[in-house]
Amino acid sequence: MDNFSNYINDADAYYKQAFQRNIGLVSEKEQEKLRNSTVAIVGAGGVGGFHLINLVRLGVGKFHIADGDSYEIVNIQRQCGAFMDTLGKNKAATMKQIALSINPHVEITVFNEDVSAKNVDQFFSGADVFIDGIDFFSVDARRLIFRAARQKGIYAITAGPLGFGSALLIFSPRGMSFDKYFDLNDNMDYLQKIIAFGVGLAPAALHMNYINLDSVNLHSQKGPSLVSACNLCSSMAVTETISLILERKKVKPAPFYVQFDPYLHQLKKGYLIGANRNPLQRIKRWYLFKKFSPKEK
Repeated sequence: MDNFSNYINDADAYYKQAFQRNIGLVSEKEQEKLRNSTVAIVGAGGVGGFHLINLVRLGVGKFHIADGDSYEIVNIQRQCGAFMDTLGKNKAATMKQIALSINPHVEITVFNEDVSAKNVDQFFSGADVFIDGIDFFSVDARRLIFRAARQKGIYAITAGPLGFGSALLIFSPRGMSFDKYFDLNDNMDYLQKIIAFGVGLAPAALHMNYINLDSVNLHSQKGPSLVSACNLCSSMAVTETISLILERKKVKPAPFYVQFDPYLHQLKKGYLIGANRNPLQRIKRWYLFKKFSPKEK
């Protein structure tokens, strides 16, 4: 029987044994590249936590993770770091400990505060890829972070849990920007921005076939979200992350999009002509703005 304690002191032996089942789907050379790569993840909750754990299990060796939030009981149903004994604890710090229990040699820099203009340069320093695990409703923070990733020359991936499924977008630092794709600007109010983000995230809108919009409150920033969808988001985003790091295939950045809904057994992908200014997208935005605008008494 192996003396497992030896692996705590021998990083190379641990890595070779722990990730040997990856070989065949990635080469030994590619696995070593993953080991030496750094992934930046903003948000360590429902989606971001799964991003971290899945990438750690794939053998990525370095991370920057950020989250200023702490676990609450409402997080239990979907966030992989939420347990009774982690309630009240910082999400990023908690996820670091879980990651280290998988790979004791993984290098994780924790930012236990939200990423903002004051620390975004430090957060992205040395990062190879950025994955978005930001709360759906934090549209202004998301704009700032995607803008910074672009300025740093870093690919940015967002995958949002929508109903039972997930939508996926990739932003190239040399392609269409986040703001241009979603048709966002500083003159818009919050409701206009969050609706534009939601509509642009999933042009196929598969989840609209069954979601109860009365359960969504954009003003109090609440809406339904399932753990199965969070897992699916991570599977899609992590696969694209590995492909980007290993330069496996040609990237299809926004305005290309993908949405998969396992409940409906449907996959939709395509190129959104005109991005979020596409006439059909604008009609959707108008309809939702009318629906969610405060009613006059």
